[in-house]
Amino acid sequence: MADENEELPADEELPAPAEDGFEQLENDSPAERSGHVAVTDGHCMYVWGGYKNAQVRGFYDFYLPRDEIWIYNMETGRWKKSKTEGDIPPSMSGSCAVCVDRVVYLFGGHHARGNTNKFYMLNSRSTDKVLQWVRVECQGVPPSSKDKLGVWVYKNRLIFFGGYGYFPEGKQRGTFEFDETSFWNSGLPRGWNDHVHVLDLETFTWSQPVTTGKTPSPRAAHACATVGNRGYVFGGRYRESRMNDFYYLNLDTWEWNEILTQGICPVGRSWHSLTPISSDHLFLFGGFTTDKQPLSDAWIYCISKNEWVQFEHNYSEKPRLWHTACASEEGEVIIFGGCANNLLAHSKAAHSNEILVFSLQPRSLVRLCLEAVICFKEMLASSWNCLPKHLLHSVNQRFGSNNTSGS
Repeated sequence: MADENEELPADEELPAPAEDGFEQLENDSPAERSGHVAVTDGHCMYVWGGYKNAQVRGFYDFYLPRDEIWIYNMETGRWKKSKTEGDIPPSMSGSCAVCVDRVVYLFGGHHARGNTNKFYMLNSRSTDKVLQWVRVECQGVPPSSKDKLGVWVYKNRLIFFGGYGYFPEGKQRGTFEFDETSFWNSGLPRGWNDHVHVLDLETFTWSQPVTTGKTPSPRAAHACATVGNRGYVFGGRYRESRMNDFYYLNLDTWEWNEILTQGICPVGRSWHSLTPISSDHLFLFGGFTTDKQPLSDAWIYCISKNEWVQFEHNYSEKPRLWHTACASEEGEVIIFGGCANNLLAHSKAAHSNEILVFSLQPRSLVRLCLEAVICFKEMLASSWNCLPKHLLHSVNQRFGSNNTSGS
């Protein structure tokens, strides 16, 4: 189960590596999980990693198989499992992932032996029958080994911020604060940091910019989003506090700015998501409060008006924390997985494999027509062969979709 002080999926001795071979079930949708990563490439969402309850080991945790990626087609609502080969990362939780130019990049995380700072890549559109992982040996001084960090993508660079993990081995710009409670556990002590690290994707070289302005406190399990040349960060945990402070980093000048809004705003939280939905709006969902309450609220932040507006939806009874959130090309936010109860309690975690769909703009005419065709299938099925082949294919694929909800 999760360690209350470290906010980890499990202590080092608890997770069973996926290679152990138990609970390997063949399903048409992925297992429930938390602490996974998800990225989008076109109309596909790629899901890797995370952990679930180990059914044969009481309340112990089980890392999901490291050699499989689940691909969710956001147009058809169908899942497909893809096996991977090559330099496969260890089974992990709390990693950081993005997709840039059809390549999935994965950094950091927590596995059965502790934290890591290794960097991997995978070509999501490879012509090979099996997707290939490649471990990249980068130049420069890397970030310390950590998990629960955030990332921004800007000008073919990955900019990482914060996280929870080991004390840096080399000199780093920024602050590291030890978590005194981590000294009680086996392994190396850990803590929170406010470090900013940049990885150039052309040269695969690490660097650290000199930042100015009001720097956010060290934190982990925060949420990051990129809009234009700004890297936004909301909340996260530092010591016993789960915060609701809001900042952006100018990714051209490296100046930090604190955002002070008027009116109502989200409560402090960690393990939430923050997703760009337009050039002027961010979507925040879920998380975990200082009082250890899972959240189901949703908010939209308007950049030009500098205000938060609570978003009403149909999932008030479906809290989520340590889930993933991805924006679709149809103006939706796709929430996958996460936990629905107190992940740190001494009880069985309510991990989910459900997809929650938040519709934040009107659906396209093609999408509305496809949904109408499916809704009235008995009446219209005899005319389906009149559809263009690509639309007929979409209609056929949509049958059998499950575990998808809409708002």
